[in-house]
Amino acid sequence: MKVYQANIEFNYPEDFMKYIPEHRTLINMLINTNVIESYAVSLESRRSWIVINAGSKEEVMEILSRSPLYKFWTFTIDELFLYDGQNFRLPKLQFN
Repeated sequence: MKVYQANIEFNYPEDFMKYIPEHRTLINMLINTNVIESYAVSLESRRSWIVINAGSKEEVMEILSRSPLYKFWTFTIDELFLYDGQNFRLPKLQFN
């Protein structure tokens, strides 16, 4: 399994918000099944970043196309060479 980052720019038309609940349901399911590693959105810059576990860029595109917000997006997909962070580390020892 490879790791990819989707760099998404979106427009924000009047009907955008009505699609959010269905989109969040999909994102939550993909996070819970370890397809999505991380998900971030900035309304200020109208950008989103999603780190996705998948076999290929085509599979990432298929995953992204399931979102009801897909029609508002333009994006690029990059395969990551390295993805690391605190969540991938062993917990710190707490001595009593």
